[in-house]
Amino acid sequence: MTGRVPPPRGFGPHACLAFTLLILAAGKVTSRRPEPYYGRLIGRLTQYAHGIRGTVYAVDENTVYVRGFAYDGTGPDAYFWVGDTPQPSPEGILVPYPEDYVTRDPPILMSHSNSDILLKLPGGKRLRDIKWLSVWCRRFTVNFGDVFIPPGLDPPRPRVLPEFKRLAHGLRSGNISVLDAKTFYIPNLHYDGAGPDAYFWVGNGSDPSPYGTKVPNEMGSLHPLRGYQGEDIEIQLPGKLTAYDIDWLAVWCVEYRHNFGHVFIPKDLDVPPALGQTKITTSSTTSQSPFGATNNCKEILDKRLQVRWEIQGDQVQITLSARLRKEQYMSFGISGAEGRPAMLGADVVVAYWDTKSNKPRVSDYTITHLAQCDGEHGVCPDEKLGGSNDVVIVSGSQKSGITTITFRRPLAAKDSLKDKEILTTRSQSVIAAFGPLNSKYEANAHSFMDTTRNDVQLDFGAQNDKSCIGLAETAAEGPAVWAPRVVSGAAHLSARIGPAAGARGYTPLTGHPSWGIAWYINDQLIPEIYVERGRTYTFIVEGGDDRTNPAKFHPFYISDSSEGGFGQKKEEDQRKQRVFAGVAYDNEGYPYPTAVGRYCEWTHKTTDQSATSETFEEYMKTLQLECNDGEPAVLNWTVAHETPDLVYYQCYTHNNLGWKIHVVEPGTSVPIAAGEKFARTNTASAHTLPHTLAPLAPLALLLLHLGRR
Repeated sequence: MTGRVPPPRGFGPHACLAFTLLILAAGKVTSRRPEPYYGRLIGRLTQYAHGIRGTVYAVDENTVYVRGFAYDGTGPDAYFWVGDTPQPSPEGILVPYPEDYVTRDPPILMSHSNSDILLKLPGGKRLRDIKWLSVWCRRFTVNFGDVFIPPGLDPPRPRVLPEFKRLAHGLRSGNISVLDAKTFYIPNLHYDGAGPDAYFWVGNGSDPSPYGTKVPNEMGSLHPLRGYQGEDIEIQLPGKLTAYDIDWLAVWCVEYRHNFGHVFIPKDLDVPPALGQTKITTSSTTSQSPFGATNNCKEILDKRLQVRWEIQGDQVQITLSARLRKEQYMSFGISGAEGRPAMLGADVVVAYWDTKSNKPRVSDYTITHLAQCDGEHGVCPDEKLGGSNDVVIVSGSQKSGITTITFRRPLAAKDSLKDKEILTTRSQSVIAAFGPLNSKYEANAHSFMDTTRNDVQLDFGAQNDKSCIGLAETAAEGPAVWAPRVVSGAAHLSARIGPAAGARGYTPLTGHPSWGIAWYINDQLIPEIYVERGRTYTFIVEGGDDRTNPAKFHPFYISDSSEGGFGQKKEEDQRKQRVFAGVAYDNEGYPYPTAVGRYCEWTHKTTDQSATSETFEEYMKTLQLECNDGEPAVLNWTVAHETPDLVYYQCYTHNNLGWKIHVVEPGTSVPIAAGEKFARTNTASAHTLPHTLAPLAPLALLLLHLGRR
């Protein structure tokens, strides 16, 4: 990252930037959908007893609407009932009514004379999963009245639109959805709130115009819009307006007649009617056994992780159980690709035990890049990317060395850019992993052995898929850590990226979690560097210059932070760091990294051999240096006399890639790495010099060569 783009400052007649949600029209218009509209007609209830009548409509694939329902209420044990048998039978399933009764039996049906009733199908079922709807008496197994679902019925569905067009005031969003004829869902909404008279605005025509209608905000208010920072909101069209009446939804500045951004409404819209089916409902929670109340269970990751699941209405409840080490997470979710385990594009939940509060925690993650989260890209919590945490903790326990955490998440993809739908009609590919947590309790990299390597299919709609036997025992402790490295007496140093070397390298040496890569200084893995006050040191930095690829963009800087990652920190957290080199500020006062050069990385010739390499020198023989075209960056640092005794070399965009710099007075005796042949002026292997130095500019080449002598 090169720093933040400063927001617009001030607001005038030509600066009233338009945050435009395009959707509707003003004035007299003819609706594209005849009203009233109740959904796709299924048919009339056939009366067999007790005065049953009513007309049934398909509102969406999970919901039916019974208009003009009548029933005398004298049946002793009558309920709405659905099933997939040829005729209504005791093998059906009870449909909760009122809808709030979703985890226990609702009251028996009372009398109705002309009621309009909305029914949500239970257990994640869809209309294509059933053949009939009945009013059924369980005690006497009698059918009072029924209607059959026509074969091939195609119910209305929510429509996903593009995101807002980005015109002004930082307006942006995820893909907007028309949930029903009056309701719009706007995920990850950003707007700086600086418009003096801005509103959600709908109307007709080829572009947003002053001839529109104000739409209340998510709180039902018609006050000018506040700022939004990545929030997910729903708004509803006012009065009798529907999505069929409008051509666009926009954010519009009324005073200055300025469009901040908009989205168009397609002419072929076929969305559910607005009958209240989109309201958010909460399910009461049943008591949980230590492993969750469900008959579905699957063991993955070589039997080290047990996954239990149960469909509860439009939610799925999942229980994860594993033998976790301290400060370790377990993660589980939908693969980024069907038919194979894919991290990129995956939608996972990270679960762990918070040792500070002694409570279980869960967080919704999106994987946009195979790199540590830098605040904008990588393996990031949805909330960090402007989304929402759509998982809810239910319970957790730690017993006999096993951590068990139960959570719920929606079946539907609430945020189409960050979430994936959980299917109940067929199996789908899932992934799982273990890994360390960083200081913010966020997920860091997992090893190859701690993630799913083969395609794992799970059928969330299964009723009794139980294959669990028992969790595998925790693996034995890993190999011994290598001795710490030391670089001292060198005024010219190279800084490149390389592997963190697993259980022998970064994490055991520093005590910090690692993403799997680290700085190599003079081709030594995170050595402790010794420098003298008043002396100038030159770093030849090859950490990458491609800002679009976060996995290979690691600007070098020096700070008093043991964690680093200055560029991804909030302004108040940046002020807590003292920076000594590698960061400058533009005319607007925004920071940017200065040590940005070509990318060079020590990579494995085959697979990671750190566990079998007794010494770091042996390990280096298993690596090869790969460099992109271009020039390295040159960072000169004169160590001021007031510099603290301990500072750190770090990565500007990511946490935990570097380590210590000891600042001493001139002439101070400094330690060397005992027993290592790379001592005070640690040099690179001779065979690497021609390859790594050939592209350097003559001056940089001379400086680096002198520093390695």
